[in-house]
Amino acid sequence: MRIVVQKFGGTSLATAERRALVASKVSEAVHSGYSPVIVVSAIGRSGDPYSTDTFLNMVKGIHPDLPKRELDLLMSCGEVISGTVLVSTLNSRGLKAVLFTGGQAGIITNDDFGDARIIRVEPGEILEQLAEGKVVVVTGFQGVTESGQITTLGRGGSDTTASALGVALDAETIDIYTDVEGIMTADPRIVDDARILDTVTYNEICQLAYQGAKVIHPRAVEIAMQRNIPLRIKSTFSDAPGTLVTNMHPDREVGTDITSDRIIAGIAHTPSVTQLRVLTVNDPDIHLTDKRIFKAMALADISVDFISVQPEAVLYTVSDEIAAKAVSILQNMGFQPDVVASCAKVSIVGAGIAGVPGVMADMVEALSDAGVTILQSADSHTTIWVLVHKEDMVTAVQSLHKKFKLEV
Repeated sequence: MRIVVQKFGGTSLATAERRALVASKVSEAVHSGYSPVIVVSAIGRSGDPYSTDTFLNMVKGIHPDLPKRELDLLMSCGEVISGTVLVSTLNSRGLKAVLFTGGQAGIITNDDFGDARIIRVEPGEILEQLAEGKVVVVTGFQGVTESGQITTLGRGGSDTTASALGVALDAETIDIYTDVEGIMTADPRIVDDARILDTVTYNEICQLAYQGAKVIHPRAVEIAMQRNIPLRIKSTFSDAPGTLVTNMHPDREVGTDITSDRIIAGIAHTPSVTQLRVLTVNDPDIHLTDKRIFKAMALADISVDFISVQPEAVLYTVSDEIAAKAVSILQNMGFQPDVVASCAKVSIVGAGIAGVPGVMADMVEALSDAGVTILQSADSHTTIWVLVHKEDMVTAVQSLHKKFKLEV
């Protein structure tokens, strides 16, 4: 049995015309000899009648503190609605389709309501339906605990569902359909000549996603990478080939590591972050102070990023929306942090960065020539990050895209 997993986002399911396009993609897979497993998100986006955010706003207007267990029950409704509508659409076109919730599909999670992690997938029921020649539609973004409680998988949960099913079913490929034609070298709303990447590695797309690109959730990529199952990011609304995500050469049966002269794959950005600088030089035990600072942030459920621990200070960033909370905690601990609000993190990502001299020099030169001040920097084997003022973000992205000739 040749299995393909196809995931369709909420914009792809928002109207009857768009659902017809989805049905044609599914029909094409069937006629090509595949057994499709379809993963769906909730219909539409915030403001649309059946979107997840619309459901949440409905109850938050009544009481702001609905328990997480009940929130997960509510948030699971959107995918059930979209899945039922899609099954009806497929059946109307002569395709035998059946709908499974995440739990019915065998997706078992821990009990971390709102951001559950998949423990395992038991795909037996899906395989039985596929063997009968049916198209299986699965509600994304959700699973069940060992005791049968409904959970949701957090942001990007439908992507995660698709990858987990792809691995469990040993699918030939996982196709992520969205409203863009693939992974681009930069945000096209910022860079006019951004182009679609034909191929990226798992590590590159993970880093692009972590640094702000929102086409696919990095957790989904990490799951697919465990079994080297190719991912393809495609558009529901065109026949463009999209972007292939794999470490295997697409033209060979026996894969090898992708080799390329390309050093940089793309530029990503994350706006609206605040830099905090906490002086520790006068504390008697600097190591204990560093530990106390990050422990306090963790206990307050504050996610920190761009961490730099220096002999005389600790620097890190938090999102603008929780910066005041983080500052208040530090002040209660006796610190007076230096605060730089309204910053942005700009990143260059590429599997070819490691071991190549001059990449950081080129990055600094491009930003300097563009008049962009670097507030902080860091690097890894695939990524170099810089923190800049938010008003410089667009200039930084554009100048780096041009410097590394990503439009070519």
